[in-house]
Amino acid sequence: MSYLKKSKTNKEGERILKTSRNLKSLIEILFISTRLGLTSFGGPVAHLGYFHEEYVRRRKWMDEKSYADLVALCQFLPGPASSQVGMGIGIMRAGVLGGIVSFIGFTLPSVVALILFAIILQGFDVADAGWIHGLKIVAVAVVAHAILGMAKKLTPDLKRKAIALFALVVILLWQTAFSQIGIILLSAFIGFLLFKQHEPADEARIDFPISRRFAVICLAIFFGLLFLLPFLRELTSLEWIALFDSFYRSGSLVFGGGHVVLPLLEREFVPTGWLTEEAFLAGYGAAQAVPGPLFTFAAYIGAVINGWQGGLLATFAIFLPAFLLILGTLPFWDSLRRNPKIKGALMGVNAAVVGILIAAFYHPIWTSSILAPLDFAFAAVLFSMLVFWKLPPWIVVVTGAVGGLVMGFI
Repeated sequence: MSYLKKSKTNKEGERILKTSRNLKSLIEILFISTRLGLTSFGGPVAHLGYFHEEYVRRRKWMDEKSYADLVALCQFLPGPASSQVGMGIGIMRAGVLGGIVSFIGFTLPSVVALILFAIILQGFDVADAGWIHGLKIVAVAVVAHAILGMAKKLTPDLKRKAIALFALVVILLWQTAFSQIGIILLSAFIGFLLFKQHEPADEARIDFPISRRFAVICLAIFFGLLFLLPFLRELTSLEWIALFDSFYRSGSLVFGGGHVVLPLLEREFVPTGWLTEEAFLAGYGAAQAVPGPLFTFAAYIGAVINGWQGGLLATFAIFLPAFLLILGTLPFWDSLRRNPKIKGALMGVNAAVVGILIAAFYHPIWTSSILAPLDFAFAAVLFSMLVFWKLPPWIVVVTGAVGGLVMGFI
């Protein structure tokens, strides 16, 4: 009897310990993702640089190869790639709740800021402020650092360097919404042909605590909503269903990240009369000014149409497809990437991702940030602070904002 009592006590203690660890992990994820959400300026490619610095280099939650594979998956899926990478890291760390907490921390700062812009600051021009230009230069330093680190690991030989160069050239010359997917598919085929006999070293296993059954349910919900919402919109006259459908469809069908979704949202809401051209352009400037994912521009549109409630509804609707897709694909991704028949293809894809990042580094990050010799000099200083002096990213961000403000008076 005493043995059973002791066993029950031990199980209860293990359960409490496990709950405590999970709660600690969730708090840690929330703290880190919120800090990133407050400081990650520069768009999706810059966000991947910030994530790489925080989660791979500093905290070592993932190895380089696993991070690159996750980035490749999220680049292939529709929706906001950087947000999906953040969700995936959160899920890996603490399950579905970890993914939700990671998403909330990274997204909430820009959502709140853009809703406030919609309510209070629609008439102010913030796009040309000096401190914003400084933050764009910070993005140059962060992305350059990330690309150098990833290129060293993912393109160590001439074959993979050639794949990266091929991806870089094609992405720069073939600017369409589907060019990224085409390059990734073609690079996978080339990698399969070139590296099918390759014997890679043992690599860390990515543990995503999600069952395949749950993943299939998420994929079914994703496709179900995609086809059901337009019918509900036609059958009802409810404005919130029409709004939900427009944002959900935009988040489901956009490849290429936030810079692609902005014009799509304009076509969705300006011609219909929900939003004026002037209001859209004011929000566009605000979206460029705040940290976090550009998809949170939906919060601004929703708030203009229906106050803060509309802002929250729009945010939920446009990010829901990304969350359903990442939950629906992750349980299958680790087994696929460890399959010997798939390894060569993934080596080609990872090399292509380096080329895609370099192309995005040139345009729009470099072309919109480095406009004069002074900008390049300042970017070199920020890069040195990050790479050589190993200063925390938030110090580099603050320095960039202050420096940009000072440069505005020169």
